[in-house]
Amino acid sequence: MVNRNIAAETARKNGTRLSRADAPGVLGETQLINARTRLVGARQGRLADTVVAVVRSWRRIRRVARSWWEALAAVVTPLGWGIAVSVVVAFLAGYGLGWLELVAVGWAGLLVIVAAVLFLIGRTSHDATLSIPVNRVVAGESAVGQLTVTNPTRRLLPGTRIEVPVGEGLADFQLPALAPSGRYEDLFTVPALHRGVIPVGPVRAVRADPIGLVRRERGWDEQVDLFVHPRTISVASMSSGFVHDLEGNATRDLTDSDVSFHALREYMPGDAPRSIHWKSTAKTGQYMVRQFEETRRSHLMLAISLAEEDYAGDEDFEMAVSVVGSLGVRAIRDGRTISVVASESTPEFASRRLLAVKNIAAVSGSRLLDDLSRIDRSETALPLVDLARVAADSIAGISLAFLVCGAAVSVSSLRHAASHFPVGVEVIAVVSDPEAVPSFKRAGELTVLRIGYLEDLQQSMARASA
Repeated sequence: MVNRNIAAETARKNGTRLSRADAPGVLGETQLINARTRLVGARQGRLADTVVAVVRSWRRIRRVARSWWEALAAVVTPLGWGIAVSVVVAFLAGYGLGWLELVAVGWAGLLVIVAAVLFLIGRTSHDATLSIPVNRVVAGESAVGQLTVTNPTRRLLPGTRIEVPVGEGLADFQLPALAPSGRYEDLFTVPALHRGVIPVGPVRAVRADPIGLVRRERGWDEQVDLFVHPRTISVASMSSGFVHDLEGNATRDLTDSDVSFHALREYMPGDAPRSIHWKSTAKTGQYMVRQFEETRRSHLMLAISLAEEDYAGDEDFEMAVSVVGSLGVRAIRDGRTISVVASESTPEFASRRLLAVKNIAAVSGSRLLDDLSRIDRSETALPLVDLARVAADSIAGISLAFLVCGAAVSVSSLRHAASHFPVGVEVIAVVSDPEAVPSFKRAGELTVLRIGYLEDLQQSMARASA
């Protein structure tokens, strides 16, 4: 092995090539597996070098051709491709069949293509910025966006066209020629008719011919999301719950131990001795105990079903989202502990149903409404009954649960859903049924509020609180 390595090193210094006979085993130990060996193996000589050179040149030409084709495909529009094919066909048929009319059509089309290409000469050196001062609006309103284009160069920039994608639409601006350090500003309106998130941008500068044969774009990466919140209304404060707290709200339920004094009454068997009021006992000669109004600080849970089967259409689903937003914002303003969940969807190719809930941020009113802007119905989402079961098992300490759904959910399904919560948890089901007569029904721990309009929620919640 030492002699073989010395022979290989000597041959490398002398610029000669070892053969298998001169150094057996050297090639086998150092042979690479790369593109060359896949083509010619261990063969040496002019033929092998020629094959390798041809393949390398072909790959280089193919890369250049691919880059040129991609650049060309990004510039030529479908109309431009159609005109180009028509010109080629006109030349071939005209000269081949001797039709002067087709030859004239071919030359006219060629002149049009050359004239269109002249519009692409030059670079687009503009700087564009996009901003939406108020990027959160309520469904049915509109937002205002601002486009600012500047000329950072020292030369006069010709006019060009600026396009701003707005959701599925497009805002088009025709810029004038900008002097050095020139500036162009314009405002545009973004209609927010429906709840959701509308992407605005990114801005792109377009150079194109008047006919639309060729088109060259320069885009910026800036994109702004416009949050279209669901419509909400003010509802009564919610004080239901069973967790005692110094900061809680006093209720009509009486207890022997709390901070909100109510009255004195006679002692009854089973009362705690510590609740005896000794001064009153001494005056009356009978044992008297203190009564308090129970104060509660609720852990609210808002659960909205996203299953298609729980709704009759878009109208009751949008109303249900507005109900969750109204109740959630009120609870956050009251300083309540709140958990907001929605049905999770099962992946398309999953082998079994996914039993999970989707948590919606409720750290602030704006964050809650932002997340509610993103949700939508799904055919594979958990129905209300399964949503209630998973939410009851995964969220601890619930004292008041709101189940929000559409008109397609039956009363028996609501009772089944409410049965998954522990004893003592008050369950309120809010059913969005457009144009229905508002109703209030109570059965044990379950209260069913059926509303036809969002404004009906105010009166229904006032009755529920009472």
